[in-house]
Amino acid sequence: MSRRTVPLERLAGVGLGTRGLSTEQVDARRGDGFNDIVVQTGSGWRAIARETARDPMLWFLVLTAGLFGLLGQITESLTLLVALVPLLGMDAYLHRRTSASSAGLASRLASSARVSRDGQWREIPSRELVPGDLVEVVPGEYFPADGLLVSGTGLQVDESTLTGESLPVAKRALDAESPLPASASDEHWGTAGTRLLTGTARLRIVFIGGETRYGEIVRSATEGSHAATPLQQAIAELVAVLIGLAVVMCVVLAAIRLWHGHGWIDAVLSAVTLAVAALPEEFPVVYTFFLGVGVFRLARRNALVRRAVAVENIGRVSCIVSDKTGTITAGSLVLAHRAPAAGVGEDALLEAAAFASRPDSGDPLDQALRGAAGPLPPTTRLADFPFTEARRRETVVLRRGGADAAAFTKGAPETVLATCALTESERAGWLARVEEYALSGHKVIACAMRRMPSGASVDGEPQAGFEFIGLLAFEDPVREGVRDAVAECIGAGMRVIMVTGDHPATAAAIAREIGLGGARPTVVVLAPDDDAGARLGGHRDVHVVARATPPQKLALVQALQAQGELVAVTGDGVNDVPALRLADIGVAMGERGTRSAREVAPVVLLDDNFRTIVDAVAEGRQLFQNLRLAFAYLLLVHLPLVIGAAAIPLMGLPLLFLPVHIVWLELVIHPTAMLAFQDLPSAGPLAPARRRRRARFFSADSWLAIVLVGSLVSVAVVWSYLHALGADRDVEHARAMALSLLLTASAGLTTGLTKLRQATARWLVAGTLASLGALVQVPMASRLLSLRPLHAADGALLVATFAACAVLALGAAASLGRQRD
Repeated sequence: MSRRTVPLERLAGVGLGTRGLSTEQVDARRGDGFNDIVVQTGSGWRAIARETARDPMLWFLVLTAGLFGLLGQITESLTLLVALVPLLGMDAYLHRRTSASSAGLASRLASSARVSRDGQWREIPSRELVPGDLVEVVPGEYFPADGLLVSGTGLQVDESTLTGESLPVAKRALDAESPLPASASDEHWGTAGTRLLTGTARLRIVFIGGETRYGEIVRSATEGSHAATPLQQAIAELVAVLIGLAVVMCVVLAAIRLWHGHGWIDAVLSAVTLAVAALPEEFPVVYTFFLGVGVFRLARRNALVRRAVAVENIGRVSCIVSDKTGTITAGSLVLAHRAPAAGVGEDALLEAAAFASRPDSGDPLDQALRGAAGPLPPTTRLADFPFTEARRRETVVLRRGGADAAAFTKGAPETVLATCALTESERAGWLARVEEYALSGHKVIACAMRRMPSGASVDGEPQAGFEFIGLLAFEDPVREGVRDAVAECIGAGMRVIMVTGDHPATAAAIAREIGLGGARPTVVVLAPDDDAGARLGGHRDVHVVARATPPQKLALVQALQAQGELVAVTGDGVNDVPALRLADIGVAMGERGTRSAREVAPVVLLDDNFRTIVDAVAEGRQLFQNLRLAFAYLLLVHLPLVIGAAAIPLMGLPLLFLPVHIVWLELVIHPTAMLAFQDLPSAGPLAPARRRRRARFFSADSWLAIVLVGSLVSVAVVWSYLHALGADRDVEHARAMALSLLLTASAGLTTGLTKLRQATARWLVAGTLASLGALVQVPMASRLLSLRPLHAADGALLVATFAACAVLALGAAASLGRQRD
């Protein structure tokens, strides 16, 4: 049992005692601050505005829209301002999720405390507590801070939010008349965030606020919450480069137009038009949209994404650290085997075990026993001795009708057998049977009873003289589909590590059943003081980690990341929050998990099923590939758009694209980028996992393909303008030709990149080509757009352009398909 140091100076002049503080003592101790264990994040539009103001791209969009407004181009100005809405919406969403996470953590804390001040008991807000305060806690209440127990008997505490253990923990008060100890074991501490189940406790407060164990967990959960993800960094770098180039090109273009003798209005219009063409506002907009699509798709697979940016990392996971109970297994105990002692019937064995259970218990074992036993005869309960980790058994003394009282006990076989009158050979035989059950993945309990003589005292739990009744073996069945999911992960080169607090033999049996590690899985058994990272370092092929504590689980995640793994880790309690926060993908349990774990983890499994994690990985990989294709399309279309908008004015010729043409192009490019590239995961196996800490959006081959195809389309756009301009300088015909060729190229690129597998892609390609017929070939519409209808020869060139772009895009898509990291 671990010990915790007591800072004696904080309790100077107070000691343990049973008296509270005076007002003067409280004022003197106020320098330690308030008991704010969870500091609420800023809320409202002011906080959101502060975060948004740090994004230079948003300012660039606002300034560009303002220039259009000053030039009277209201439509163009409004179009750019509308592009701000998704970005502002994402900022508000993430801010709201951070606030909700803090609220979830605070829900496990006491809002008020009953404290002794100036010799009187009073209710005060828990944040006003100071070290040295004497607090009273009754059953069902949460401890408001960390302190030493100085009064109370029969104390049991629910510490599941801190330790993950569902069983109650027995606590013992210190002798109030004793001097202050330099340290105290865990059994003497009451900690914030844990709930008193039985007894009335008085607590001498020692640690408040962030110094409490709960506060330490909260701090580790919130540190670095605004750090950019790898893909966000990659997009930010790409956008920064494109913005820089756009600014330089705009300045150069404006200067050259002035040098050519054009006026200020023409120079500014040329620069702003180029800015709108070159500004990569689509990238963050498309990124935001694709994350939303990912959230929706994963929700359909029972994976609720609470932080959308986590979608990008799901597909890159190379290692899954999974809890056993409830994730790999169903999380419910089923009575599988009954092994009664000689002369005892199976029904009598089950009835004795049920007598030793609590009818109102939330313990799955008690529920399974009561359900299997059915209705029990009426009894009078005389005494209860609940299960504790120290005793490892539970005993109930009861009387049936007018018969003598009897004590029924159940618990760990080695503990129960030690209380029974058995020979060494009999005890060894039963223990061998226990081991046999454990090796096949069963949880085994032993049952015994002792008849109590009339008038015998029941003040204490009987320690010996029990009659052994038999063994009961329970199993937690493996969830359907888990074995196939594990095989799929292994086939893709992903590591799967099962973490459990169970007996190593039980854990190994479950691992064999799901195909983890083959016939002889590698099981690492951790002692309480073991360094999980060091132990794992010597077993790179480890399959199971047994007897792991929450800090060891965190160390395990750190060790795996140090080995280059991108780790997804599952958890369900506040004790798992640091591991969930540190992991590349934290996955909380939706059915049995605490609210704190669900709010901190970016992904919540609605069905707590390991299969769902693997399905989410498949969705994440496909989503990332779809996003690559969408960004490749944007680059392939923007390159000729920018080059055409810059090259033609630099030659001293009339502008290629007017602002209204840019708006038309954007109305085609935006929906195509967001809607055309939405393929679903294939039914085949997962692609091999790649272990790369930093996201590489495009490989060198992919960049080469994008630049080559984009350059060819750019040359075609500029040449078509010059060719159509001709000697008679028919600017309207030249603009129509170049604009039509670029839109046709967009349709061809979409066809090649998507292969028109989805109906949405087919409709977008058809709509793009239809817009040419409606806005270019119809004289009334073309005059409004300063264009002229095309000739038959122009149409043949457009058909050739469509075919060529589709073929080139197929090659680029193949290059992107080979890139898996």
